[in-house]
Amino acid sequence: MLRDACDQAGIDARGAEPIRLGENAILRLPGGIVARIARSGQHAAAAREVRIARWLADHDIPAVRALDDLGQPIEAHGHGDLLARAARAPQRHPRSSRNGSAPAARPARRQWLAPVLRAGAVRPARRTHHRRHQPHRRRPPWLHHHLATLRDRYDQLPAGLPHTVLHGDAWVGNVVATNDNQVVLLDLERASIGPPEWDLVSTAIKHTSFAWITAADYRDFCHRYGHDVTTWDGFALLRDIRELRMTCYLAQHAAENPRAQPEAGLRVTCLRGRNGPRPWSWSPAS
Repeated sequence: MLRDACDQAGIDARGAEPIRLGENAILRLPGGIVARIARSGQHAAAAREVRIARWLADHDIPAVRALDDLGQPIEAHGHGDLLARAARAPQRHPRSSRNGSAPAARPARRQWLAPVLRAGAVRPARRTHHRRHQPHRRRPPWLHHHLATLRDRYDQLPAGLPHTVLHGDAWVGNVVATNDNQVVLLDLERASIGPPEWDLVSTAIKHTSFAWITAADYRDFCHRYGHDVTTWDGFALLRDIRELRMTCYLAQHAAENPRAQPEAGLRVTCLRGRNGPRPWSWSPAS
């Protein structure tokens, strides 16, 4: 797939090195190019991400840059491939998980962002629904019921901060800090319009649900952002949706990697109320 996409783009795929193999395969190519291979059926999402990346570039917002002069995404064997320019300096994820995702979670407050992005409203259960209906997986009744309950609750989501542009998956793995002190946003496929609390919950549950960060770390994050989402009446609902998405992601990964099956089983047990109260002993996905 990668070779086919690179051939279409006139780029040499030799020497490709994997960066991250998760929901998408991300590989480093010669010449400072990064390729991302999406799962099949995600061409429309990849096209949307290219459009958003180019809009961000036009407005000098530091984010992943899609290669110019290419008709992207490139279709290869049913997969949408995205070719992007790597950050312009050696890069790392921010050392501190307590505040590294704050730039991604911070909302764009200018109202003109929404019509330009044309990102659409956030749909928290969308990818959960897609993973749930993968044909090679059984679909237990409890999962149907849990997802339906969350959807009904989301229709009654309490009012919170004004809706704005969201990153959609604002965690530290989607933020890169370069050695020239620039923070760059990655993985724009879930950018959308909605409640900023949706992005904030990703960091909050690292403390409240899993104890991956300390109370002091979380307080520092809230101070830097200027808001504590756990004080909002809708927090528990968005927390529950995030936890389900994280569980479905691991279940999808476990279907291809048996070593992930114990962790996927643990997450299911917790969601079903069979492993005591939070915080739970989940391990971060690699």
